[in-house]
Amino acid sequence: MASFSAGILMYRLAEEGAEVLLVHPGGPFWQRKDLGAWSIPKGEPQPGETAQETARREFTEEVGAAPEGPLIPLGCIRQRAGKVVEAFALRGDLAAEQSRCTSEAEIEWPRGSGHIRRFPEIDRAAWFSLPEARRRILEAQAELLDRLEKKLADEGDRA
Repeated sequence: MASFSAGILMYRLAEEGAEVLLVHPGGPFWQRKDLGAWSIPKGEPQPGETAQETARREFTEEVGAAPEGPLIPLGCIRQRAGKVVEAFALRGDLAAEQSRCTSEAEIEWPRGSGHIRRFPEIDRAAWFSLPEARRRILEAQAELLDRLEKKLADEGDRA
């Protein structure tokens, strides 16, 4: 059965158009990967948690700032490995360079060594224009950028 995650695509309106906040995964597997490696802050629900509650909690854990304001549904996408991600857009602004991930993942490193090490789930966050975000984001999540852009255009905001 496919796993499920929920997350937030935070956006802000700049002079040149919309910008989105993406996060880069931490740990040695992702250290040298950039294009196609970034993601929206997201994670799996805890028992009894709604998708919106999960998205807000995961954003706080991965970025270090509590997201405030109404969430705009962007629907679900399916990633390559089968994981379903339900996403919400949220207009906001924060200093990405000050983001601090409080959640960690345990992995065996180096592979086959038997040593379990802990790494931050996210090693950094950054704002990107929509064209640049399309280059950086995981391929399956690019659809979320398209959906945000459409919603902004429908509302008359600059995308």
